[in-house]
Amino acid sequence: MTGVTLKNVIKKYGPVQVVHGVDLEIEDGEFCVFVGPSGCGKSTLLRMIAGLEETTDGAIQIGARDVTHADPAERGVAMVFQTYALYPHMTVEENMGFGLKMNGQPKDQVKAKVAEAARILQLEDYLTRKPKALSGGQRQRVAIGRAIVRGPEVFLFDEPLSNLDAELRVDMRVEISRLHKEIGATMIYVTHDQVEAMTLADKIVVLRAGSIEQVGSPMDLYQDPDNKFVAGFIGSPSMNFLDGVVQGNQIRIPALGDRMIAAPQLPATASGRVLVGLRPQHLRVSPGGSSLRLDLRERLGGVSYDYVNCLDGTRLVAESRNDESLPAGTAVGIDFDPADALYFDPETEQRLRPVTQPAMA
Repeated sequence: MTGVTLKNVIKKYGPVQVVHGVDLEIEDGEFCVFVGPSGCGKSTLLRMIAGLEETTDGAIQIGARDVTHADPAERGVAMVFQTYALYPHMTVEENMGFGLKMNGQPKDQVKAKVAEAARILQLEDYLTRKPKALSGGQRQRVAIGRAIVRGPEVFLFDEPLSNLDAELRVDMRVEISRLHKEIGATMIYVTHDQVEAMTLADKIVVLRAGSIEQVGSPMDLYQDPDNKFVAGFIGSPSMNFLDGVVQGNQIRIPALGDRMIAAPQLPATASGRVLVGLRPQHLRVSPGGSSLRLDLRERLGGVSYDYVNCLDGTRLVAESRNDESLPAGTAVGIDFDPADALYFDPETEQRLRPVTQPAMA
């Protein structure tokens, strides 16, 4: 197996540029996930690596080979698409071995490779079935098996779970994670679902508008985002953002009734304002004591989410693990530890990292 390197990769469709100078190093055996909203360029970038989209400028290396303008068949990659694209008249075994058969490989070798892929994917009992007799998850495993038998240097996955229901998505995440651990291959995976990204990846690449916003491990991006976009995209429910006004070593938050919080010394912003970022699990909601109103308590069993309407119309989401039932319209208070807050420049949306230790509350 081997790694993948992108050097100042650019993609244009006529005068329209959709990928803007991407530089990225994916290590040998790494599970790398491209994540971002629809239209951010993640699938285009994956297809450029596969050779299905022409690279306008820059270079793509797989291992030591420059494959920028190589044919897809020469790149040593195998791609699993969103649609299964199985031949309905063929059995599972025939579908998995079809590509090898067409390449003229001996029957005994094809059979051995299909058997090994079936073992890895736990499909041994389904080899004689046709696709119509399989569940969605089983069909996707067959599509992955078709990639495995080719013995590629790099596996490429283009939103392979988007057609599955919620329960099957969880099952297939487990299967793909187990597959990566068993075969140790370099894998590049595209999704718009940050939960998939967090649970599968060794490395996450967050994309927006054809550019990389941040690269890092799942917990690095969650705990130490570089900007508001990454902070809001990674984590579910999303981070809350409140306008704040810097006043000495404190920040005034109008949405919370001009609540004052102790704050670290931050780099100055042009407006003297900051965005205060707080994750739902860091907020505590209690009845009474405020003019804030509870819009909804969404109870999901072991955890509840409180949707709180602030004074300026901002809506906060707070995570709760108590069983208390609060009706909509209840006056509530919001509490949090200022040490849990992250700060962002409201103009540039870049992270404002403290220049000194936080002041004592």
